[in-house]
Amino acid sequence: MIFEDVEPYAWVPVSPDADGPGCPDALRGRVLIDVVHDGAHLPPSFVPPQLDRSRIETAFVEERDWGAAAFASALASALHLDGYATVQVARVLLDFNRFPGITPPFADHMNRFAINQPFAACLGYEEKRRLLADYYDPTSRAYEAALDGKLVKIAIHTYDEHNPTKTRRPAVSILSRSHGHSRDHAIPVGLFDPLFPSELAEITCDRILRSRIALTLDEAAVHVADNYPYSLPEGSVEVRSQVWYFFRHVRRHYDAAHPRTDAEANDPASPRNLVWDMLLDTNLRSAESDLLRSYLHMFRRPPDRWRDTFVAARDEYERVARFIATNREALVEQYKSGLDRPSSIVIEIRKDLVYDFVDGRPVGPRYDDITKLARLLARAIHKYGATDRPEKAAGLERRDPRFS
Repeated sequence: MIFEDVEPYAWVPVSPDADGPGCPDALRGRVLIDVVHDGAHLPPSFVPPQLDRSRIETAFVEERDWGAAAFASALASALHLDGYATVQVARVLLDFNRFPGITPPFADHMNRFAINQPFAACLGYEEKRRLLADYYDPTSRAYEAALDGKLVKIAIHTYDEHNPTKTRRPAVSILSRSHGHSRDHAIPVGLFDPLFPSELAEITCDRILRSRIALTLDEAAVHVADNYPYSLPEGSVEVRSQVWYFFRHVRRHYDAAHPRTDAEANDPASPRNLVWDMLLDTNLRSAESDLLRSYLHMFRRPPDRWRDTFVAARDEYERVARFIATNREALVEQYKSGLDRPSSIVIEIRKDLVYDFVDGRPVGPRYDDITKLARLLARAIHKYGATDRPEKAAGLERRDPRFS
């Protein structure tokens, strides 16, 4: 642990691995490798003096994805990328891969929020507000910029060697499906706007990419599982980004069909901008968007001073809803099956394969094993971009829509 202030998000440059396959031309500049759970920093102003340091240390060791950053570095190097993105704040304090909020005691893995125990119980209101404003929000803005224009986002995580039942986990698990869709075949009600088609949460990436990674690792005798032992929480960057990507996709088509007036373009508080801000608020950080969301979907009374604005926003929302309903099949199919659908995928690697531990205490990365596995994964991504995407493009012309 490092008790010092730090920028919450960082870009880590890497040098190219001469023995790595590199990135194919079709994906050059369009791949993002990221790590959200290998941060080591705890800003001192968020560490209450009454909190036992040994308790923090125990939770820190349990929560950290040991070896994830070293693997991300090796993968970016093998693909000849400029670097990778990382969250530097320790997960034990703040988890950017969850919705903003406070994790209650004894919450399970899938029902956690951004501020974790023991800090959730020890920090005051203003400290929690400042933690989200100064660390969560800048990370969100940085990710939004980093994701713009990307076709493939691969998040590197590491997980424990054994399940709570003491059964051994696979060497690698590929996560590409939301927990809600895995459980109920739909996104839980109230998280994102109901205009988002729940079937898009069935998988957060191009199926061919997932299959190519699994096949490449299996051929090398690396045991690979699918969405095991859990799927993606709805608050994960991968699920949130798919909702964000889809509404950006819809907005481009909507703006082409209904060009914005100068007044709409220049007024952030115009009904049109309020509606799109709400649809794109996938981090659930805007109180204004939440108020409009509750007015539209829970029929709550708006503040009197905003009544006329919200009525106009409702009219605009209904226009957007009609546009999606009228063009739903084309919008969903273009997004789901098109070549330009952004893919977001998580690679979970067993910690003992990439990090040495002695009596449960982390010692250091296993660089040779990390490099071998990273080159394998890079080879899969290279083949996906160089071979699978051109074959998919040809196949799209022959596709039978009945089997989509």
